[in-house]
Amino acid sequence: MDPLSILKEIAGKVAPGRHPAYTEAHALMLLETIGSGIRIGRQQLSRELELGEGTIRTLVRRMKAIGLVETSRAGMSLTGDGMTFLETLGDLTWGCDLTAIPITVGSLNHAVLVRGAAPKVKCGLEQRDIAIIAGASGATTLVLDDQGLRMPGMETPIVESVHSLIIGKLGPRPGDVIIIGSSDDQILAEIAAKSAALKLLGN
Repeated sequence: MDPLSILKEIAGKVAPGRHPAYTEAHALMLLETIGSGIRIGRQQLSRELELGEGTIRTLVRRMKAIGLVETSRAGMSLTGDGMTFLETLGDLTWGCDLTAIPITVGSLNHAVLVRGAAPKVKCGLEQRDIAIIAGASGATTLVLDDQGLRMPGMETPIVESVHSLIIGKLGPRPGDVIIIGSSDDQILAEIAAKSAALKLLGN
C-alpha cells in the first residue's frame, strides 16, 4: 500500500459517525516525531501536536494495527514498515520552518516541498483554501521552472533574497512545488502546509 493510502486509512472513519479529531497531516507529523529517534510518550506527543491524549491514543492504536508503530515502557518507536513509510514519502515531500518573509501571510511559517508536482498546480488558491480549512491564516504556493521560483500565474520570479532563502533551505528542482503554510501558531502552519501538500500529491 502506498503512503498516501496508508494515511487515508489512518485518518478515515472506522464506523458510521463523526470523523476522527485528527487529519492525515496530524498522522504524518506523529510518525515523523516518533521517527526522529527519540523515545516519546503520549503526553509529549499531545503537546507536540496540540491534540488531546485520547486522540493520540486512538492515532497510535491505528498505527500499531497497521504495523507502523510499536510501544514499550520506554515509549514509542517506528517499526521497520514505519521507517520504510517515512523514507518512501520523504522521497516525495519534506519541509522546514521559515521566518516571516514578504510573500507569506502570517508571522510563523512552515514550507513543504513537493517533488514534480508543478503540473498539478492551477493558481495556488486550492492550497490556500486547504490551509484555511486546517485553521491557518493561509498558504503561499510557489513553483520552480526555467524562469525561477515564482507564484503560479505570475511571470516574474520572486525577489532574489526570498528565492535564495528557499532554494538554500529546501533545494527544489525544476518542476517542484513549495507550499508555505502561515499562522500565528507554528503547529497550525505545519499542519496547513502538510495538508495542502498531501492533497496535491493525491491529485
